[in-house]
Amino acid sequence: MNIVKENIDELNALLKVQITEEDYADKVENVLKDYRKKARIDGFRPGKVPAGLIKKMYGKSILVEEVNKLISESITNYIREEKLNILGEPLPNKDQKTIDFDKDNEFEFVFDIGLAPEVDVKLSKRDKVPYYDVKVDKKLLETHTDNYQRRFGEFVDVEKTTDHEMLTGNFTQLDENGNPLEDGIQTEDVKISIEYIKDQDIKATFADKKVGDIVKFDVRKAYPSDSEIASMLRIDKEKAKDITGDFEFKINQIQKFEKAEVNQELFDKAFGEGVIQSEKEFNNKLTEEIKENFKKEADYRFLIDAKEKLVNKLKPELPVEFLKRWLVAINEGKFTPEQIEEEFPKFEEDLKWQIIRDQIIKDNEIKVTEEEVLDVAKEVTAAQFMQYGLNNLPDEQLEMYAKEILKKDSEKRNLYERKFEDKVLEHIKESVKLDEKEVTTEEFQKLFEDQQKKNK
Repeated sequence: MNIVKENIDELNALLKVQITEEDYADKVENVLKDYRKKARIDGFRPGKVPAGLIKKMYGKSILVEEVNKLISESITNYIREEKLNILGEPLPNKDQKTIDFDKDNEFEFVFDIGLAPEVDVKLSKRDKVPYYDVKVDKKLLETHTDNYQRRFGEFVDVEKTTDHEMLTGNFTQLDENGNPLEDGIQTEDVKISIEYIKDQDIKATFADKKVGDIVKFDVRKAYPSDSEIASMLRIDKEKAKDITGDFEFKINQIQKFEKAEVNQELFDKAFGEGVIQSEKEFNNKLTEEIKENFKKEADYRFLIDAKEKLVNKLKPELPVEFLKRWLVAINEGKFTPEQIEEEFPKFEEDLKWQIIRDQIIKDNEIKVTEEEVLDVAKEVTAAQFMQYGLNNLPDEQLEMYAKEILKKDSEKRNLYERKFEDKVLEHIKESVKLDEKEVTTEEFQKLFEDQQKKNK
């Protein structure tokens, strides 16, 4: 077998794969023998079917399959050994001669390949990229304080209802005369929120109620969702679809959510006992957190601007027509050629950045270790738990959950990519001049809104 690469231009080439009978004969013969051992054909004992009959029945399909395997393996090995930096995957050449597997015993297959361009990524302090510092103003600090107050707030008992209380009570299904329905639904210790009652007239009937009061109402009007009804009445969702008519709700408890006060108790719950000892220290801590949160967003914004600057500066050329053909081929049945044509500019920009990014990684020998990926997985795990109000989880527990994430190959690849992106970001930040700009949250948000409009 022989593979020859013929360059068309700097970005396109042909791979000509020449296969002789010597390359595949033994493989085909071995598969035919295996078929003969396993064949079950009427009139013949197992393993005694004539070899000629097996060849007549299966020979061509086995030949085609083995040749295709040989092509795939040989091209993969050739690309690896020759260190070809290709884009996409090899595609059959449009002018490929028809292969006659019935008559020929030597074959030539021709494939098109797209080559990645060579880019020379030189960064210096002459390259200016904006870096945004979000100003922590009074409004932003108040919002962040309110978040902490809500996170550590709690429900407290109150005497009467208004319109936002959480009620605990018992449901009893009523008949058409307003009396308890015989063998009807009865559910105890159900929690409902007045705030989420959909019907305004029903919501009004709950005003100014006390523990022990009974409210009769149409559950279907108050809560149109089958899922909500099923959950409240503790019945199957299918049964909930048929629920109509009135229920009575006897109030056993009235609770109202109260935000935590800004005091030492809140400081200790949020950050550990004695870590924060005054409102001033609390505000300073929140300011640090806000800046740290915005730092991630500022880095993300910086990366967007850096990508755009480097792509425009280096202008890497791509084998456009080849890539469009490849995208059509791999998305057959999913997207039309017209849809791919419409989306291609975004794909093109992303691919140009990927080429530049990979060159930065190669030139600067940037590596990512398993330990670093584990740390990223722990950060992801910690963020997930924080959404449920679980802060400061022990490190060994975080590591246990992180290792579970890394057992999934796709997740592991994504985390490796994320860490590589972080390291490339840091390299660019160190290499270029940061054009620092202080902005308000509104101005910062508008940058992303403008970016979205630009990408549409």
